[in-house]
Amino acid sequence: MKKIGFSSLMVLAIGLTACTSQQLNQTVDAAKVAINANGTGTPAANPLTNDEVISGLRDALTVGTNNSSAFASKVDGFYKNPSLFIPFPPEAQKVKDWATKLGMNDQLDKFVMTLNRSAEEATKDAAPVFVNAIKGMSIGDGFAILKGADNAATQYLKDKTTAELRLKFTPIVQNAINKVELTKYWNPIINNYNKVPFVEKQNPDLTAYVTDRAIEGLFKLIAEEELKIRKDPIARVTDILKRVFGNIIK
Repeated sequence: MKKIGFSSLMVLAIGLTACTSQQLNQTVDAAKVAINANGTGTPAANPLTNDEVISGLRDALTVGTNNSSAFASKVDGFYKNPSLFIPFPPEAQKVKDWATKLGMNDQLDKFVMTLNRSAEEATKDAAPVFVNAIKGMSIGDGFAILKGADNAATQYLKDKTTAELRLKFTPIVQNAINKVELTKYWNPIINNYNKVPFVEKQNPDLTAYVTDRAIEGLFKLIAEEELKIRKDPIARVTDILKRVFGNIIK
């Protein structure tokens, strides 16, 4: 980190005496960005504002969600990606164990593959849902997120929008489940299991399961995209991304 010159600190001190604590932090952050930008130790004439930072964060999340949705929605985007792969529902492990003992491995494999196909299909329509959530997301202190962890913007989006995203994403997942005919592979397994005497009946909510795992997987990808934007200048594909992420000092 470059040292800030004594004269620069004096100018900052005079101008910040009447500021609130939050305003003070934001102004100092902006000065650091400006000083880093020109490399002279003297604040630049056009330091970043909190509004610009917020705009940059929204741009980063929009780019991240678009790229993530495009990647996840490809064939095998979930199924052959270890970090996104959706396994047999854990709450129905007894069903899986029973079916395995009966030699139904092919049916189980087909079900799990189709389970992941439903997530891949659903994420084709995920980007607009995320983008609308990003546009409506209220960000107070953009500098705090910008200077936070490498996934700070993604985590902020996740905290603020997961409940809303789940509501909007559920019908998309249901349509995807219908399209890939997931229940066609699930019903024979669960129906045969539930006919076994004295077993506790099982039938997990596949729509809720796929919805939660699909959203969780997308947030993983969005965090990876945010990291790229923070670390790799090539990933900063808009002017505001270049300005906001190009000169920040942590």
